[in-house]
Amino acid sequence: MDEEKVLAERFEAHRRHLRGVAYRMLGSPTEADDAVQEAWLRLSRSNTTGVNNIAGWLTTVVARVCLDMLRARKSRGEETLNANAPQLAATEAASDPEQEMLLADSVGLALLVVLETLTPAERIAFVLHDMFDLPFEAIAPVVGRSPIAVRQLASRARRRVCGAAAVPETELGRQRRVVDAFLAASRSGDFNALVALLDPDIVLRADAAGVPIQIQGASAVATKALAYSRNARFAQPALVNGVVGVIVAPHGRLSVVLDFKIRDARIAEFDVITDPVRLRQLNLAVLGG
Repeated sequence: MDEEKVLAERFEAHRRHLRGVAYRMLGSPTEADDAVQEAWLRLSRSNTTGVNNIAGWLTTVVARVCLDMLRARKSRGEETLNANAPQLAATEAASDPEQEMLLADSVGLALLVVLETLTPAERIAFVLHDMFDLPFEAIAPVVGRSPIAVRQLASRARRRVCGAAAVPETELGRQRRVVDAFLAASRSGDFNALVALLDPDIVLRADAAGVPIQIQGASAVATKALAYSRNARFAQPALVNGVVGVIVAPHGRLSVVLDFKIRDARIAEFDVITDPVRLRQLNLAVLGG
């Protein structure tokens, strides 16, 4: 068996792992595939006879490629949380939307959204250390920082990802149960179950298409919520400004946030936020459990 074929087989054995690393760093299946392909090109041009841990070597190569891509994205002013996000998601989804949705689900839509708020170096440090258990000493050369600085990067990223609840844990649990029930009723199209979760005098506010709308009353709001339910499969609970809300992120690209105010186990207020500027101003975090 010739040397190139052996090298290709060694690379293919790690492709799935490498794509997982790249996807968590980039949040884009298409860009993740590009990063993995670039790693193969670098491997094919390198002398790896002295490399004992080819998986670790390839992981750091993919990380460097992803860091370059994230920095290039930032220098161009591109953000996932922007007005182009739904269009970008639709473009990427054209190839295989079901596969990409499964990939986003496997990572966690909320996590993908929150990772987009990190700096490139924070994202690399967090993904490699917290998600793939690489030591800080191995990450330091990738981001060009000392191991101590990388530890600080990962710590800052972890605080951003985990967030801080604005209410006690018991209240957070009560909110979560209401939001989970709301999502279940939306996905099943259960109008009566939705009405039961809403305060009779609930107010829904939305900024759809830049035009503010306001709807009052449980029945009217439930009807409007069911109109939004076509995107319920892309919805996931998350911390929104320290309380339980919902993010809607088709293929990991944030497009809508539902900001609830819950009182007495019912939703009393319901803000549907789609404006890119407002979305960027929200403090979003992954909801544990």
